[in-house]
Amino acid sequence: MKAAEIREMTIEEIEAELDASREELMRLRFQFTTGELSDHTRFSIARRKIARMLTILSELKQSEENEGDA
Repeated sequence: MKAAEIREMTIEEIEAELDASREELMRLRFQFTTGELSDHTRFSIARRKIARMLTILSELKQSEENEGDA
């Protein structure tokens, strides 16, 4: 998921997608531990996706706070 796609989402949608991505990362860890995971690059892709969503989410929340103060 690209940053532009995430920026089009609402805060609630981003939080829901963030939960789903965290669950996916947990499943990847289980698959790695049991030896079922063949593509290890999926770890870094999932972590980057989570980080991207957290960054944009904090930007959106901060912009809402700044609008409320003005």
